[in-house]
Amino acid sequence: MSETAATSSSVPSGETTITSRPPWWRHAVTYQVYPRSFADGDGNGVGDIPGITSRLPYLRDLGVDAIWISPFYTSPQHDHGYDVADYCDIDPLFGTLTDADALVARAHELGLRLIVDLVPNHTSSEHPWFRAALAAAPGSPERARYMFREGRGPNGDEPPNNWASVFGGSAWTRVPDGQWYLHLFDSSQPDLDWRNPEVGDMFEGVLRFWLDRGVDGFRVDVAHGLVKEASLRDQVLPQGERPQSGVDVNGPAADEVVDQPMWDQPEVHDIYRRWRRVLEEYPGDRMLVAEAWAQTAEALARYVRADEMHQAFNFAWLQAPWSASAFAKVISGTLEELLPVAAAPTWVLSNHDVVRHVTRYGGGAVGLARGRAATLAMLALPGSAYVYQGEELGLEQVEVAPEDRQDPTWLRTRNTDHPEVGRDGCRVPIPWSGSKPPYGFGADGSEPWLPQPDSWAPLTVEAETGDPDSTLEFYRRALAARREHAGAELGETVELFDLGGAAAGAGDGADVLAFRRDDLTVIVNCGTTPVELPAGEVVIASQPLTGTTLPPNASVWLH
Repeated sequence: MSETAATSSSVPSGETTITSRPPWWRHAVTYQVYPRSFADGDGNGVGDIPGITSRLPYLRDLGVDAIWISPFYTSPQHDHGYDVADYCDIDPLFGTLTDADALVARAHELGLRLIVDLVPNHTSSEHPWFRAALAAAPGSPERARYMFREGRGPNGDEPPNNWASVFGGSAWTRVPDGQWYLHLFDSSQPDLDWRNPEVGDMFEGVLRFWLDRGVDGFRVDVAHGLVKEASLRDQVLPQGERPQSGVDVNGPAADEVVDQPMWDQPEVHDIYRRWRRVLEEYPGDRMLVAEAWAQTAEALARYVRADEMHQAFNFAWLQAPWSASAFAKVISGTLEELLPVAAAPTWVLSNHDVVRHVTRYGGGAVGLARGRAATLAMLALPGSAYVYQGEELGLEQVEVAPEDRQDPTWLRTRNTDHPEVGRDGCRVPIPWSGSKPPYGFGADGSEPWLPQPDSWAPLTVEAETGDPDSTLEFYRRALAARREHAGAELGETVELFDLGGAAAGAGDGADVLAFRRDDLTVIVNCGTTPVELPAGEVVIASQPLTGTTLPPNASVWLH
């Protein structure tokens, strides 16, 4: 499929006029569903596919265009579904293939597109391929599907190189016959060897399996990690530094470019060219979006060249602090780097791997105000936006007690010199109704898999619905305003400008982001003093306005 869909209409002369419209994903707002924490349909304390299906009308009414569902495949759940044992079946914890088919059908009936998560960097250690590899001898075809290597040092007792796991500790685990296997994440997630053609063939089959069932796209997990530097050499580290994974799943990566022989190798792009050809065989503008933690905007742009991925997550927006100058830098840098490849930008503030943005922006009333303001700015930018479940309720990061934490990041590091709290705090099941846990999450009030705070009663969908001051109603208004005023009909050029001298980075407490898209003007006050607004009709503001000034920690759209 081309990146425009042609439609024809008859005109009085009898000729045919061809008009083009952009594919749906180019300007979509996509809502991420973390299935075990969204809605529990069977009352066992864990969210599932029937629960998601039952809540699809809520998502339609919220005003999103698509949903992305984190993995629901057969899995031992050591990493909550990102350790896949069967890519072509549903884990009984979440339902059945029949449930998945019903979900796809119902989503399409409601006008929602469906994106599923694909995890190609590694399988579960319980995948049939890895079980066969452990049962086979070193050098066998079964082991060649993974990254098995001999160790270093006397008797091969040391790992093959100094690479670290993203989840802490070494990236290598030894098996009884003495060989080691690579796992850039948990030891239950052995990395595949994508230089083996069997791996590529298997995943083409997986793509076709789900495309044939009607899914509209794939979010590709660890898209930058599939191919490693062939030599598997040591990572070069500054003197005195310990090995690092190069990816920080709990927040921003370091600004400096570091040596990463395990990530972002040139050969990875051949994989996505093959996948793109597969998707183009199917109707309906099927799409691929990359979770690629590239170190530079230029490197990220390579993933969205015309014959590769359709989109890549713009983590620079998520990583930016509450600062007009930082936001302006991300906007200009993103658009500049994507221009040569004519790709659509993406904007995201939170997901299942990072601290929720209300908390990152300071928490409490200030963090919430800033979160709404940043959301309004994001929704005015060209391209597509991704919303993480619960952010429309204003949820903050939860402080999960150590005894309740389940993230492998915490489990692997809790007894080390560098413990990581893990990601459980952004994955707590969201509240739907009622005044105490489980807030309508489950069918019969069963205890959720992670405890919910007692303070969430005012933040349920039920409590916020109809309250004009609530974050939920703000999101509904903002998404409606985007459809009417900031959609595909606007140009994709963004003009950053100074607001009467109170520009981004100016003194006297002023820190203001101002940009235009055609006749839409967006102002974000990241400073500490009110700023005078230019003339124009207010379309929507992130908080009530008094007179013609924009208060701190607020944003506004003007015509």
